[in-house]
Amino acid sequence: QVQLVESGGGLVQAGGSLRLSCVTSGRTLSDYVMGWFRQAPGKEREFVAAISRRGGITLYADSVKGRTNISRDNAKNTVFLQMNSLKPEDTAVYYCAANLAYGSAWRKANEYDYWGQGTQVTVSS
Repeated sequence: QVQLVESGGGLVQAGGSLRLSCVTSGRTLSDYVMGWFRQAPGKEREFVAAISRRGGITLYADSVKGRTNISRDNAKNTVFLQMNSLKPEDTAVYYCAANLAYGSAWRKANEYDYWGQGTQVTVSS
């Protein structure tokens, strides 16, 4: 069992930045591919970014590519999502998720085994 707790969300003006954190417990973080997803009101949960177990490979949604950086510190059991040049359309609840399987599709939410409770990001225009 893995527990994930996100933090770092908040209200920010368009063009601003936020750094989300996801602290994990219960199992070695390096066992998991880690991902970030988001869900806006009335919309389906969508993929934002993912990072490989050792951090050498990252994947981003086109909507955030170039503005977002995912990283991890396995020694501190923490995954980060640095978001810059934020836009109102980035407003959503952001979730981190852990994926134990090898060879899975990182963009698919149903491939992930554990989820945090989410942190709200609101970008004002």
